[in-house]
Amino acid sequence: MRFWDSSAVVPLIVAQSASPLADGWLAQDPEVALWTMTPVELTSALRRLVREGSLGEKEAAVAESRADDLVRASHVVINIETVKLQARRLLRLHTLRAADALQLAAALEWAGGRAMGRCLHTLDAQLARAAMREGFDVVPGPA
Repeated sequence: MRFWDSSAVVPLIVAQSASPLADGWLAQDPEVALWTMTPVELTSALRRLVREGSLGEKEAAVAESRADDLVRASHVVINIETVKLQARRLLRLHTLRAADALQLAAALEWAGGRAMGRCLHTLDAQLARAAMREGFDVVPGPA
């Protein structure tokens, strides 16, 4: 099982240049762990793509349905209080946005605080750096 940041999930649910990479990750290990707020981040990303004109309304609805299916099939980290405390610590140590700190904190909660040997998928460079510093294996994605 691997932890997936929302940036790595988006190319699973909508065709993007990183979709072959994300599809390959999923093929290597189809067991997915997600943060409980990932569906909100996915909806935000899809709506942004619609506003930018790179995704139509129908395609966004299909992608949101795919996201819902993925979440239902995934291990979801739901311990919000522990994740909040950990995210605050991470914000003091790493250059992260709040949502990314919450994702990384959720990954640490999923890993039981032992990130070594655990994989975190992200397409966000800052989150990848922080995750590696915390001990996660981060498979290189697009620059």
